[in-house]
Amino acid sequence: MNSSIDILEEKNMHLEDFYRLNESALEKFKADDFSDLEEFYKTREGILDIIRKLDEMLERVNQTEGDQSKIDLALKKSVMEALEHKNILVTQILEQDLNILSVLETAKSEIIKELTQVRSAKKAIGAYHSGNNKSRLSEKV
Repeated sequence: MNSSIDILEEKNMHLEDFYRLNESALEKFKADDFSDLEEFYKTREGILDIIRKLDEMLERVNQTEGDQSKIDLALKKSVMEALEHKNILVTQILEQDLNILSVLETAKSEIIKELTQVRSAKKAIGAYHSGNNKSRLSEKV
């Protein structure tokens, strides 16, 4: 059971890293700095891979430890505290992810609006240049 607690604590440590990464990225994104977006996603995926492996290890440990009804009360309390901490972190991370998605969606909408305006301006300039300039040049010469 001690190994289960160790794995849970290590998992929580990586969840805290994930939380800090999200927090840092969210601040940059709110400031319209998307320069590290790809690196952000790669780092997140790396942390998630570690967490998946820890979950697999925890599953194996729990399967091999057998009867857990004889577990010391202090150990049960430690496990419950680690699980509660994990649940708090996961809730905070989900909230961050929603905020990150919102900021990215807003930025995406702004980019689409700007592209639409540029496209409209190009059409207007193209219409202005087509036909009218040649006749004016001919008249001036």
